[in-house]
Amino acid sequence: MKRTGFAFHEHCLWHDAGPCSVFDRPGGFVQPAAAAEHPETKRRLRNLLAVSGLLEQLTPVHAEPATREDLLRFHTGRYIDELSAMSEQGFGDAGQYAPFRQDAFPIACRSAGLAMATVAAVLRGEVDNGYCLSRPPGHHAEADRGMGFCLLGNIPIAIRAAQAKGLVRRVAVIDWDVHHGNGTQQAFYEDAEVLTISLHHDNNYPIDSGSADERGSGAGFGYNLNVPLPAGSGIGTYLAAMDQLVIPALDRFQPELIVVACGFDASAMDPLGCMLLNADAFGQLTARVMAAADRLCRGRLVMVHEGGYSEGYVPFCGHRVIETLSRSDIHVPDPAGGDIARWGQQELQPHQAALIESLQPLLQDIHG
Repeated sequence: MKRTGFAFHEHCLWHDAGPCSVFDRPGGFVQPAAAAEHPETKRRLRNLLAVSGLLEQLTPVHAEPATREDLLRFHTGRYIDELSAMSEQGFGDAGQYAPFRQDAFPIACRSAGLAMATVAAVLRGEVDNGYCLSRPPGHHAEADRGMGFCLLGNIPIAIRAAQAKGLVRRVAVIDWDVHHGNGTQQAFYEDAEVLTISLHHDNNYPIDSGSADERGSGAGFGYNLNVPLPAGSGIGTYLAAMDQLVIPALDRFQPELIVVACGFDASAMDPLGCMLLNADAFGQLTARVMAAADRLCRGRLVMVHEGGYSEGYVPFCGHRVIETLSRSDIHVPDPAGGDIARWGQQELQPHQAALIESLQPLLQDIHG
């Protein structure tokens, strides 16, 4: 088995994203409802880990909240002050589709702190790899605003903290959330020491973000790789993109650490996505990244939980990732996985294969 760290804090589940449902805010003909980004997807994942017994095999990772100094490595001071003030006021909106209520700022600092601690634990050799189950998520948060349920950039904050402490220099970030990881892209867009790769539904959210021609700038040109996939992409497409684009990019870059923005909204059951993955597909993606990490950076791999809005299905996807990470013999069957795998369009389609092939020349600008 692997020594897999598991970072979690109950306070993260107390974050209240407001009655915004899948919309920015209620009102008019929009009836108030629970936010799409709600705690139960995460709570039920942890519950499933406990019921299966896998939780007992994981190594707890304890963390303090991120400090202002930690946040300032990515976010502007003005944004931090505004977010803190609105949180104390009891309600606010951090930007685009990022409403919140009381205590959002300290909870977001807790979420970022969990990511920081997981990265540090892996880099210090306290665990072999790690999974950070935290919220609010972070991959849409930009330097001066929140977006898409995200308030603080958990992964950029964690990577910059580790770099500042001299724990790591070259890091690769893979984002397989169904939405483009615009915030993580922004954080490292001019940085040749952090390779950012995002597999996402083409032009879903944010609109006009995540195209293949967004490749980085300055010293970072070539070190941002977007893989905008067509709607309805299935298991075959994701595995082909991993084998033909992501893994070769990692081999060229030679990272010292791999971080995955681990969203589960590319699952076939997700209300905010339109892709076709099942739990086993996430396990296969994880196994491929683990093999690359074992080959390139002594297995140093961190998963940070991002999106995923199917209360019933996220736990099975998450469990499959964590059982793969830990190489545990505890296996939870996916009650819908077999049916999903037999759906039409699961194999790599000609138009999807052509897209992947068209992106392969972009790998030439990545150097170790």
